[in-house]
Amino acid sequence: MNAVTPLTQHGYKTSGLRTARDAEYDVFSRVTRMMRQAGRTADNGDTIMAVHKNNELWTLLAIDLADPGNGLPDATKAGLLSLASFSIRHGQAVLAGNEVSDPLIDINMTVMRGLRGEVPA
Repeated sequence: MNAVTPLTQHGYKTSGLRTARDAEYDVFSRVTRMMRQAGRTADNGDTIMAVHKNNELWTLLAIDLADPGNGLPDATKAGLLSLASFSIRHGQAVLAGNEVSDPLIDINMTVMRGLRGEVPA
């Protein structure tokens, strides 16, 4: 989730080009769709796979956010790292059969709205 200078500031047209933000949105969309289509508890393979993929996504995001080269503002990084920590812990609780996946879906949907500029990221 590195902050990226828009291509338009480098003289490139953006029509037809995907931004890093678009790619991030697509990954969140795919994982969230998997969780929405699966059951809410880890009593089936689809839910287990979807929650596992969500944990992988948040782990990769946490690694990227902790990278010194990440250009996001510190407050944004801190907030996203907090969400990553919660999402991973909650995902583990879902996989253990102690929780449902609804909060994970809600968090991902909020991040997706932020990536689309619908709410502050």
